[in-house]
Amino acid sequence: MFHNSTKLTKNDDTIIGATVKLEGDFVGESNVVVEGTVRGSMKTKQNLRIAQNAKIFASIEAGNATIAGEVHGNVKIIEQLELLSTARINGDIEAKAISVANGAVLNGKISMGNTQGNSVNIAEHASFANNHSALAKSAMERKNK
Repeated sequence: MFHNSTKLTKNDDTIIGATVKLEGDFVGESNVVVEGTVRGSMKTKQNLRIAQNAKIFASIEAGNATIAGEVHGNVKIIEQLELLSTARINGDIEAKAISVANGAVLNGKISMGNTQGNSVNIAEHASFANNHSALAKSAMERKNK
């Protein structure tokens, strides 16, 4: 009766749709796409994509991740984390490599590369960059007079 259905493979994506609210511990082996709301924890060895309107209130672990939505919880990514311009993260981040688009908001500590205790305080670095930029601008203005 159901013999004509499409066969699922081990590499099929798991999609948590926009109208879905998931509570509990989610553990998967395949790629995961979140468009809805998740509360608890999420773990996949593969790729995780959090859509722009998704809301995550959970700790996250994944192989790679692209985040465009809102995350309240710690994020641990084995390889590459990409934060798109609409991403909002409230929690600590640990990843081998991170790319952050202009407009993304981060509230927490970031550890990258060798993640054994090497953390970066974004506020301190932003303050340093702003002060350094102001000093450089002042020096250039004096030089041009």
